[in-house]
Amino acid sequence: MRLLLMSDTHLPKRARELPGELLDQVSYADVVIHAGDWVDTATLDLLEARAQRLIGVYGNNDGAGLRARLPEVARAELGGLRFAVVHETGPSQGRERRCAERFPGLDVLVFGHSHIPWDTTAPGGLRLLNPGSPTDRRRQPYCTYMTAEASGGELTEVALHRLPRRGN
Repeated sequence: MRLLLMSDTHLPKRARELPGELLDQVSYADVVIHAGDWVDTATLDLLEARAQRLIGVYGNNDGAGLRARLPEVARAELGGLRFAVVHETGPSQGRERRCAERFPGLDVLVFGHSHIPWDTTAPGGLRLLNPGSPTDRRRQPYCTYMTAEASGGELTEVALHRLPRRGN
């Protein structure tokens, strides 16, 4: 099962549209995961129309329209793994411990908010993934997204993809 992970798209405030490379990846993904801060409902509508399956949550910058359509936390079993998606996880220090306590019994937690890519494993085995942002790099050198494979209870081929800088 091919997964496409993104977060913090912030459209149309940080960019006018999703990057073409990212949109191309939607057609290859079995599941698209968005960890919040969509900002506009048009992006949700677009991904719902294009994705085979979409799992998304709202973020702190998402208004009433998105909050009415999306949960704060989403859970799903994908490729024999128990996933959850949430926007915020708090400060980086102590994140693994906090998330393992807040989300017991999970295999993978996808989160956003910081725009900083993250891939760690908590002592109990919970894998934490933040794909960064495909539209707002903040203090990062590149805008990013992630892909992964989930099959037979294993998460493999987790890859962080850098997007070309806009305007270059």
